[in-house]
Amino acid sequence: MEKLFKLKEHHTDVKTEVIAGITTFTTMAYILAVNPNMLGDAGMDAGAVFTATALASFVACLMMGLTANLPFALSAGMGLNAYFAYTICGQMGYSWHVALAAVFVEGLLFILLSLTNVREAVFNAIPKTLKFAVSVGIGLFIAFSGLQNAHIVTDSTTLVSMFSFKASMEAGTFRSEGITVLLASAGVLITAILLIKKVRGNILIGIGATWILGIICQLTGLYVPDPDAGFYSLLPSGIFSMPASMAPTFLKMSFSGIGIMDFITIMLALLFVDMFDTIGTVIGCAAKADMLDEKGKLPEVRSILLSDAVGTTVGAVFGTSTVTTFVESSAGIAHGGRTGLTTIVTGFLFLLSLFLSPIFLAVPSFATAPALIIVGFMMMQQIVKIDMEELSEAIPAFITLIAMPFMYSISAGISLGIISYVGINLFIGKRERISPLMYVLTVLFVLKYMMLYS
Repeated sequence: MEKLFKLKEHHTDVKTEVIAGITTFTTMAYILAVNPNMLGDAGMDAGAVFTATALASFVACLMMGLTANLPFALSAGMGLNAYFAYTICGQMGYSWHVALAAVFVEGLLFILLSLTNVREAVFNAIPKTLKFAVSVGIGLFIAFSGLQNAHIVTDSTTLVSMFSFKASMEAGTFRSEGITVLLASAGVLITAILLIKKVRGNILIGIGATWILGIICQLTGLYVPDPDAGFYSLLPSGIFSMPASMAPTFLKMSFSGIGIMDFITIMLALLFVDMFDTIGTVIGCAAKADMLDEKGKLPEVRSILLSDAVGTTVGAVFGTSTVTTFVESSAGIAHGGRTGLTTIVTGFLFLLSLFLSPIFLAVPSFATAPALIIVGFMMMQQIVKIDMEELSEAIPAFITLIAMPFMYSISAGISLGIISYVGINLFIGKRERISPLMYVLTVLFVLKYMMLYS
């Protein structure tokens, strides 16, 4: 292990890496439940998608761990799968076979861009201040996601509001939804106390403790499952299961029934969102783990981006949507994961999930939500590295970090941060801060928004 992952050099050990890998997997295992349902809406076989998602995640994590030796886990990305199912196959009316073909071509282009240093150059061109802002923005983003998953924050006439226990009691949903909100809130306190006390494995223990409290509530009748409303039994339906065949989705890409220009438009949309979501996630997680050098660069960024690209290509072949680096990797990093061993543990858990899916799929979102909220706090700590006195640096950083949670998009935060950084520093005469690639990115982002909202 020492020779393969250089554990001492990264100030870690096997136990820390294994627990970090388990923590990362636990916070992102929801994708195994969500992705089959979402792509199933596009007409795909849900069982085949489950198997394809788990296997593609395993392959991508294995490559990331062995080539980049960094704790960044990968799976089918949220947002990108929604675009696949509800935009390409829904609004546009194309078959899922065409959507898989677009993901496959996107993956091949990503491999080419990674090998030719284009993606690495984009990563390195982003100023260090914005990289710290991305980390903070992602912290706010995943904390907000955790609050939503726990139903602590809900939709309302004021856009969002705090969950109403009074309304829940009046509607008769307190013993399903209301109890889970209380359990998630307790989970945040439990995880926070464990973190303050420096208990090893605090995030994973917090997830387990919250789930166990939920099981106790179900056994005593305080929690009543309501599957129609999305509140399921907290007890696993079994232990072992045989994986479904991938035959219905394996190598089912097709280019029939779509014009070349429409196909290029779809593929470029996938490419753009995936590229900047991945770069944003890698920047945020690397900054949190203090992996960036004095110039704000990450030495192994090419291997990271190549692993991401290969994962997308393999995923399309297997029959799943775009595979990307998961922001939930920050949960394992927060626990102390620093090498590829963390990622490989996560990957093997994805493989194991094929046979133990009843257990993994029984972990409720209210149990993982506290982990996301606490990790969000940890990533927020990077804000002290932003020089708030230098306004030409601080204002673009502020735009970057608020855009991610408020617009619910990591790529939007990066886009608006770069546009504002170039615009402000160009007009105040500090052109030496702006690299040629930053000008190119600014033009591309402006054109993107003009085309999207014209």
